[in-house]
Amino acid sequence: MNINVDAVWSWISVYSLNIIGAILIFIVGKWLARRISNLLLKLLKKNNIDPALVSFLGNLTYYALIVLVVVAAAGRLGINTTSFLTVIGAAGLAVGLALKDSLSNFAAGVMLVLFRPFTIGDVVSTAGITAKVEKITIFNTLFCSPDNQLIIVPNNKIISDIITNINAKDTRRVDLTVGISYSDDISKTKEILARLAKEDSRILADPAPTIAVAELADSSVNLVFRPWVKTEDYWDVRFELTEKIKNTLDEAGISIPFPQQDVHLFVEKEEAAQVM
Repeated sequence: MNINVDAVWSWISVYSLNIIGAILIFIVGKWLARRISNLLLKLLKKNNIDPALVSFLGNLTYYALIVLVVVAAAGRLGINTTSFLTVIGAAGLAVGLALKDSLSNFAAGVMLVLFRPFTIGDVVSTAGITAKVEKITIFNTLFCSPDNQLIIVPNNKIISDIITNINAKDTRRVDLTVGISYSDDISKTKEILARLAKEDSRILADPAPTIAVAELADSSVNLVFRPWVKTEDYWDVRFELTEKIKNTLDEAGISIPFPQQDVHLFVEKEEAAQVM
């Protein structure tokens, strides 16, 4: 049996380089996958994300990258990876169709983590509720309502709806409407409202409160009173200021009229002819 030494050596040279290249691809790829997943874990932990979600995303990222590394290493060895990728794609499609809603919620959860429209502790208005964010999980977000009820909302419902983050800004405007009688003094009412704003240390001087006539309604002259406060003082100021306005206007003889409606009653007398 004759052995072509040159051919054997050529084969060993080519495939040994491919094997070494595949090993290097796997080693470097695995190191990069670990580094990337660790960086992601640090980023998520820094943003106070739910630990279960952090662990899940970290592992998912790592193993997804490992699959890509294995495919790249196999390609370096000369293995046809087309069928392998086809199988992965088909399996992924089947799983995606079976878990469509769950994956939709998961993808929405990832978007909430990445774009951070709110964080734990924020009060937000979304998906038909206004409540405090308690926890962000893989598929759901947990809220606590003002009356201390736990509300669980799928992440997809949140990401597809308008999100109003009430705590996003340091200051917030209190919008109040004060109705007075048409016979009352508008200037005097404005002075009273301005004094109430000045006396409350929680109301900010800048921006200055807006006090103006907004509407000549059917039963009253409606003034808007819009002071600015720190966000954490909003509800306390709103409740206390509403009571102070009522009491102070009463003391000043300025009435807050009830809704009125004039009803005119017409009685028609019909004279019927009497037939004798």
